[in-house]
Amino acid sequence: MLHINKNNFEEEIMKSKIPVIVDFWAEWCGPCRMMGPVFEDLSKEYTGKVKFAKLNVEEEEILAANNDIRGIPALIIFKNGKEIGRIVGYQPKDQLKQKLNAIIGG
Repeated sequence: MLHINKNNFEEEIMKSKIPVIVDFWAEWCGPCRMMGPVFEDLSKEYTGKVKFAKLNVEEEEILAANNDIRGIPALIIFKNGKEIGRIVGYQPKDQLKQKLNAIIGG
């Protein structure tokens, strides 16, 4: 699982050759903590197809603001450096997988 910050955002997200899903979260956020294991599980299923990354909005407030994060957990899917999808709020695994496949065409 990649941990994103201002030092690696450009390289890992904007220049990635495969789609990237970034979990914008915070330690104090209950739904974010519930989302953690779901996100971790899915990352194993999509190895090589989608890069999974986490970004702590408390530590990276500017990146969160630049990506218009207004509620967490917020998952943003990037492809070729552009946002192609956004999922806000806790999602059970099957529901998240369905939405992710619809966005990335899986």
